Amino acid sequence: MKKINDIKGVIFDYGGTIDTNSRHWAEVLWSQYVKHCIPVTKESFREAYVFGERTLAKYPYVRPDHNFYDVLLFKCKLQMEYLALHEYLEMDERKLQHYALSVAESSYSYVQDILKITRPVVKALSEKYKLVLVSNFYGNIQTILNDFKLNTFFADIVESSVVGVRKPDPAIYQLGVDAMGFSADQVLVVGDSFSKDVVPAKKCGCKVVWLKGEGWGGEVIDESLPDEIITSLDQLLDII
Repeated sequence: MKKINDIKGVIFDYGGTIDTNSRHWAEVLWSQYVKHCIPVTKESFREAYVFGERTLAKYPYVRPDHNFYDVLLFKCKLQMEYLALHEYLEMDERKLQHYALSVAESSYSYVQDILKITRPVVKALSEKYKLVLVSNFYGNIQTILNDFKLNTFFADIVESSVVGVRKPDPAIYQLGVDAMGFSADQVLVVGDSFSKDVVPAKKCGCKVVWLKGEGWGGEVIDESLPDEIITSLDQLLDII
């Protein structure tokens, strides 16, 4: 891996980057469906996942004081609702509630384990660089950072539901650059999504490290676009 020089600040994505270390959340949740023997196909799960994400983006279920377990439980309940309504699962309220709680609880524990790897990376970089978080989220990212003991590392937060612009619009990354107070070529962006992180950040003129992992699929990828590619966040410490 090559060194990336002349960096004054680092912009981090959150979901899929800090909390899962390169795994798309659909894959994390599906692995928990398998673990808990929930009798649905991956195809039907993907439909339910998309339904849950769109519903949470459209309706204000999530309040600023909700932590990540609360968000996971909302997602899982919406997914179970979809699966039952479309007859992929039996309409049994007790079972559906049990499935939702099981997946939410084990997914929350999964994040806590991943943070044992990623939190020290963020902490170490915060001691050398100014850090800004840029995330598509629901208005409660500060509560989540507090819950996961990440709150002291970021000088500023640009959250889609607050600023009114979402990835992959490059404007949200430009807001991150503006919050930095440095020129774009002095800012490094780290994210797991090629289309939502790498492409818009490069359009803003930033240097970019792509955290490549288990993605959603279907993206057109050009591996020459990012300045460097890593597969685990701790590899970042070797290149900046």
